[in-house]
Amino acid sequence: MHKKSLNFKTTLTAAVVLVLIVITVLLSGYMGDRNYYIAGVIIIMLTLIPFFVRFEGKKPQPREMVTIAVMTAIAVVSRIAFIMVPAFKPMLGIVMITGVALGPMAGFMTGCFGAFVSNFVFGQGPWTPWQMLAFGLAGFIAALLARGGVMKFDTWKRSLLSAIIGGVMILIIIGPLLDTCTFFIASSGMSGTSAAAVYLAGVPVNAVHGLCVALTLLLAGKPIKDKLDRIRVKYGIMEDEEHS
Repeated sequence: MHKKSLNFKTTLTAAVVLVLIVITVLLSGYMGDRNYYIAGVIIIMLTLIPFFVRFEGKKPQPREMVTIAVMTAIAVVSRIAFIMVPAFKPMLGIVMITGVALGPMAGFMTGCFGAFVSNFVFGQGPWTPWQMLAFGLAGFIAALLARGGVMKFDTWKRSLLSAIIGGVMILIIIGPLLDTCTFFIASSGMSGTSAAAVYLAGVPVNAVHGLCVALTLLLAGKPIKDKLDRIRVKYGIMEDEEHS
């Protein structure tokens, strides 16, 4: 299959899968006992679909999955390492760097898998599917911004700009998305006033989280991306993805 045609098919598949993941998250509360485990497994299976579609006509390279697994492990450890510090978690910084270096699919998979795995330490619950979606989107959006030349780590100034963008993304997109899950897991209905209170209460938490992610991007963005770039070039992984 022609590379352009395959990339279009992969992109279309990823878009459809993203919609299905959102639907799964929204319906996770109706899946019975342990719904978060059921939803989590479904989301993981859906997330893998675009990855394997990209390999139509050839076998997936184990080194690609290994690289994503390693970055997921690093992201998980970075979250666990700060378990005693509320909201101050560098995990999404690692997820964003992975997306910038390896592309949207890798970024989404790292965030999605990282949320599920790390919650075996932090606690699984009805919030897990929402975290999987939100963390995955952090890597996905960062990768798209990198393709557009917005997020780069090749100079100190660009690293600083990317860090600011990453921190703001947590504050105005990822954080509020995580806060939204409160409306779906609350035992009683919520009024407009209580909804506003939820988002306002989330601002300080999201600000601290955003600051941590920004620091991670600023300090670790260039060295980690440079390493991933060398691995990508040396082994030809994610070779059909566009990179900054």
